[in-house]
Amino acid sequence: MAINGKVATERKGEGFAGIWLPMITPMRGNAVDIAAVRTLARHYAQAGISGLVLFGSTGEGNLISLDEKAAMAHAVRDAAPQLPVAFGAGGVDTQAMCLMIRKLDALQPVGWLIPPPYYLCPAPDGILWHYQEVSWVTKRPVIIYNIPKRTGTRLSVALMEHLCQYTTCMAVKECDPVALAAMDARRKLTVLCGEDTAFLDHFTAGGAGAISASAHIRPDMFVAVMRLAQAGRDNEAHALFARLKPVIRMLFQEPSPGPVKQVLAAQGFVRNELRLPMTPASDALWRRLRHALAQLPSDKEVAALYRRRDC
Repeated sequence: MAINGKVATERKGEGFAGIWLPMITPMRGNAVDIAAVRTLARHYAQAGISGLVLFGSTGEGNLISLDEKAAMAHAVRDAAPQLPVAFGAGGVDTQAMCLMIRKLDALQPVGWLIPPPYYLCPAPDGILWHYQEVSWVTKRPVIIYNIPKRTGTRLSVALMEHLCQYTTCMAVKECDPVALAAMDARRKLTVLCGEDTAFLDHFTAGGAGAISASAHIRPDMFVAVMRLAQAGRDNEAHALFARLKPVIRMLFQEPSPGPVKQVLAAQGFVRNELRLPMTPASDALWRRLRHALAQLPSDKEVAALYRRRDC
């Protein structure tokens, strides 16, 4: 099958393996806090993650301007030049989204995280057109973001496989644990886990990578779980992940990224501020989350666990 008269080659998307962090956008006085951006970038560059995704839903990407995005991208690059950075982009109007992609593409992200159009619920032909248009404005690899609860559209496995064969789409961020397991079993796509509670199952099944909002909190533990699973040390991976799961669940009990920003604020990285209409986590959730965080092992315990033997 051809697009615009050319037969596309298969793309595997191995460059998106490992843990990618959909980084929050720090705010101070309703402006992007560039100093905090630099601090976070340096922190995560030292944590063992594979890369950052800027301007996704966790980064309040639809609420920050083009100029703010450019300033944030430059700050991340200055602070952590060794860390690959991808950008997120989405919206209702494909052409408007593509215009933004064209402008930000000059900043040379390693790829783009792109959902189908929000709210409209287009048919498969319309979704194919959407990703074809993206392929026209950037030659960088695209990660399909399949997240029906935000877009209103559920992409079938067959459609995503088709997109990865005949457009510049090279990987899928999948947020449905059932679909994630099915794609891991089929092994036809590079699949990135987008459902944090399924993180361990994904890597145990041989999954390539994850884009994990929860990894903002104790990224060392997420890296350890991944490495233990990849080394076949399943019992240790399950034991460590079981300690993380209560925190993961609480981070999504209220609209994200409110709970994540609350934790990072308590750790001194950012102010506990979001851009309206997003609002901070409730005091009640924070009390329970603070208690759960206190139960996690120390970073030294985690390092001792996964650095020995074959991990």
